[in-house]
Amino acid sequence: MSTQLTVEQKMTKTNKKDPLTLWYVFLVILLALGAVALAARVNGGLGTTNLTSSMPWGAWVSFYIYFVGMSAGAFLLSSLIHVFDMKHLRKVGRDATLVAIISMILALCFILLDLGRMDRFWHALWYGNITSVLAYEVRFYGIYIVLLLTELYFSLRHDLILQAKGDGLKAKIARLLKLGSKDATEEGRQKDWWMLKVLGGIGIPIAIFGVHGGTGLLFAVVKAQPYWNTALFPVIFVVSALVSGTALVTVIYIIRNWATGELVEQSLVKSLAGWMILFLVVDVGLQVFEILVGLYGLEHQEIATLFTIFTSRFSWSYWGVQLVIGVLIPILLYIISRTRNSTKGMLVAAIAVVIGILGVRFNIVIPALTVPVLPGLPTGYYFPTLVEWGTSLGVMGLGLLIYTVSARYLPMDTKANDIT
Repeated sequence: MSTQLTVEQKMTKTNKKDPLTLWYVFLVILLALGAVALAARVNGGLGTTNLTSSMPWGAWVSFYIYFVGMSAGAFLLSSLIHVFDMKHLRKVGRDATLVAIISMILALCFILLDLGRMDRFWHALWYGNITSVLAYEVRFYGIYIVLLLTELYFSLRHDLILQAKGDGLKAKIARLLKLGSKDATEEGRQKDWWMLKVLGGIGIPIAIFGVHGGTGLLFAVVKAQPYWNTALFPVIFVVSALVSGTALVTVIYIIRNWATGELVEQSLVKSLAGWMILFLVVDVGLQVFEILVGLYGLEHQEIATLFTIFTSRFSWSYWGVQLVIGVLIPILLYIISRTRNSTKGMLVAAIAVVIGILGVRFNIVIPALTVPVLPGLPTGYYFPTLVEWGTSLGVMGLGLLIYTVSARYLPMDTKANDIT
């Protein structure tokens, strides 16, 4: 009888680990697909894609600006929490910073894939040009990543010291990452929060003007593309970043707490959802202004680009993904009292926003490039190849793996963020 109970206990224990095991198997599959596609990309160059001289940017650039925006938005959220002492949102501060770091890593991976000579990526730093927006942008990225890592360190420092006192792999990792710090007092913890306020104050203008505003500027200065060539573009990029960053942090907070068995605070979810919808409404308003300015300008190429977005074979992305999934569904879910006060309802709304913003990024890049720059040239068309999709899945699998491992071995739990 005791043997039977022992077997049942072992089976129960094994079953509890199954979801995590299946998750790692899923990540391994994504990474394997990515590795195979990457090998094809390295061997075949850009010939393995559907990119051409008239269509030089595609899925990789779309994912690049998507994850840069996700990073800037998550970082701005965490910085606002620290700088303005938004105590009711502190529990997502660490997640927001970690998401910002991982998203930036993924963004750089995507832009690396898009380079004709990936081995020369360092040329952008070494051979600077004072008239190049990109030259400034890559340097801002470097400063931004250092700032993110520093902010994450100070948000974790106190709990890393406490975790280092234990045994096992977590303790060893904590002893390495605490960088010799030993002050686990409340006074030391308050100093950490003061440092986070300072770093947030420094980081907000860097994220707005240097990182995602700068990414929008990369498009805005392209004179040959009237649809991009507007001063409103960097502003839209920043607001859109706040939308996507807040939505992703909301998704991660809910799912991670469900997975770890922690309580999901409905008031926190409702607050995050409120900020997300506010940013979304502002973003939609700016996009309407952008469309109206383009139509009133009567610039042939810009009007042709808008009609390509609205009526061409790409229109499903605009009407279906960007508007229905990314705008209509989350706003309706928030307006309805029953779903607004439901964790599942706001999770669906946040996921819809994350998907919708991806549609926004693809609609920025691809339709504009399919319109001929000069009259008489053929209209272009683009759809990613299997190599492009495979590498993209691999990069996203890498991001999910980094987050999974970080959440498992770092003191990311929300209880550690409770400070009176």
